[in-house]
Amino acid sequence: MDLTLLRSFLAVAESGAITGAAERIGVTQSALSRRIQQLEQHLGVALLVRGRKGAALTEIGRLVQSEAQGIIARYEQMREMVSSQQRLEGGTVRIGGGATAVSFILPEAIAAFQGAHPHVRFQMREAGSSEIADDVVAGHLELGVVTLPVRDRELDVTPLATDRIVLVARHDHALAQRRRVRIQDLADQAFVAFEAGSALRHIIDGKLRDAGVEVNVVMELRSIPAILRMVSTTGNLAFVSQLGMEQQNDVVAVPVQGLRIERRLAVIARRGAVLSPAAAAFTTRLLSLQH
Repeated sequence: MDLTLLRSFLAVAESGAITGAAERIGVTQSALSRRIQQLEQHLGVALLVRGRKGAALTEIGRLVQSEAQGIIARYEQMREMVSSQQRLEGGTVRIGGGATAVSFILPEAIAAFQGAHPHVRFQMREAGSSEIADDVVAGHLELGVVTLPVRDRELDVTPLATDRIVLVARHDHALAQRRRVRIQDLADQAFVAFEAGSALRHIIDGKLRDAGVEVNVVMELRSIPAILRMVSTTGNLAFVSQLGMEQQNDVVAVPVQGLRIERRLAVIARRGAVLSPAAAAFTTRLLSLQH
């Protein structure tokens, strides 16, 4: 239904006369009369009783007045909600990522963004890259931060950062005491690893396999903080993102000659989707912080 017709009817109902209502909303008397007639034709009922003293509401006209006021109020509320999100005074960013993204990349970006837009909320999910990609395609998430490559053709992919993966050990581990550590020195060492099937685990295993080294994985975990804690308490080795090494006291990075492991991270969104204003603005902020 045309809201102009409802607004015109409410103006007449409040003024009690078509002439006064026409002056109030800035249209001619004949134009306003036509609008009222169109609304009555649309509803199939008379809304006004016209007389020499003005226009009085019929009983159904009073019911329509009450409902029309509610419709207009809800419409204005919707407009304000949309406007506030466009001004980034509200809205929710639904984003997911792996352990590195959730623990070490997104927190800084979210803190910076909410400093400028404190009323924007965030819903985050931590999962493997393939799960995050599936959620973005399905519309459960607007954005994801994943490890490349992503083969789903339904995704738009924007490169974000290159993440260096380093060997870590407790400070008193034998390898941490050496001046030179070779790839072969990793053979048969006890390792805490990321979950099998994860994108990062695939990259790490591939690099070690190419070097002809097989390590002894004694435990699998998803969280980088959990892996580092396990390295600290058990003395086992692990490969983690270099980003996770900040503020570590008894766990150190151990350079390995001839071994360089990197992965590329990217921001993904569903192809053809129109991001919410908050998600679009956050994507811009996230990309700017990584360059």
